[in-house]
Amino acid sequence: MRKTASVMPSELARAAFELFAQRGFASVTIDEIAAAAGVTKGSFYSHYASKHEIILAACQHYYRTYHEQVQAEIAPLRDPLERLHRVLELSVRRCVLDKRNRVFTTEIFALGLQRDDVQRGWAQFYDAVREMYVGLTLAASEAGQLQISDVRRAVDLMLAAIEGVKMRAAFEPHMAAADEQRPIVADLLRILGHEPLLLHTCLPSFDP
Repeated sequence: MRKTASVMPSELARAAFELFAQRGFASVTIDEIAAAAGVTKGSFYSHYASKHEIILAACQHYYRTYHEQVQAEIAPLRDPLERLHRVLELSVRRCVLDKRNRVFTTEIFALGLQRDDVQRGWAQFYDAVREMYVGLTLAASEAGQLQISDVRRAVDLMLAAIEGVKMRAAFEPHMAAADEQRPIVADLLRILGHEPLLLHTCLPSFDP
């Protein structure tokens, strides 16, 4: 059954993201994207003029769903450190442990070296993520749950650590094993000024 015109752009972006995350940008065709979304190739071109446009749309899909997932995770929480911890768990699970997302973001980095619009889109997303983490970290610091003097510098180091682990995982798959989530999150919290011995007393609900 063909999709209605009103949902085609978002369905095409989602379908493109799924294919790109599995196989990269170069090996996916417009025909495959249209088929995966359940539309004709002609319908595809009524919404996107080129493969590059659907790549940009897939990037926006990735950025939007990340922010939606973050909000869903922290909406019911009130404790500042618990909110920060939950977002770190989500980021590690999504950005490091999920191979599809690692593939997709690696493709963004590579294409961003050639296309300014791709680089700008990633930079805007990354800036928004940084500001989100600055806000979460500052709230936990002001609540006395973190010992930190320079929040922005610590957040930059923490985000760099996530990217470093993600890159290493491409060559050392054990870095992205499921049982690595907890120690990675603990290390990221330490970068943000959390004392390891306080983790279990402050956050008892985080034990599996």
